[in-house]
Amino acid sequence: MTSPISLPKTRSRRLALLALPLALGVLVAVFSNSGAQAADAVSLQAAREAHEAGRALLIDIREPQEHARGVAAGAKLLPMSQLRQRLAEIPTDPARPVLLICNTQNRSSSTLKALRQQGYGHVRYVDGGMAEWVRRGWPVVAPGG
Repeated sequence: MTSPISLPKTRSRRLALLALPLALGVLVAVFSNSGAQAADAVSLQAAREAHEAGRALLIDIREPQEHARGVAAGAKLLPMSQLRQRLAEIPTDPARPVLLICNTQNRSSSTLKALRQQGYGHVRYVDGGMAEWVRRGWPVVAPGG
């Protein structure tokens, strides 16, 4: 039985077949990574554990109207819109990990890039954000609570 489509085994076909996995790998990297490195993110579970154990500072960069819906207990509230004026509130000691959280990780991942340019190499963003935190039913408190 023969294949319904039979292509001759030419040099160009072999090159195309060899190039296909490389091209797919590049596309996956471009569209799944969105410019962030895997080492820049921390899982929501790991972030919660580190925060609650006091091993990391969780900074919620959502805006005040978003904080009003609830925040992780003990998180530092530092809205992204105020970050430039309040930059000194972010610890600079590399031994003190800082985890940025927003609603979905879009703002925290972009804020991370800006902080890295300022020399904050110990900052990471939380994958999933507060939307996922709430979806999992994890506790939230009123701001300042």
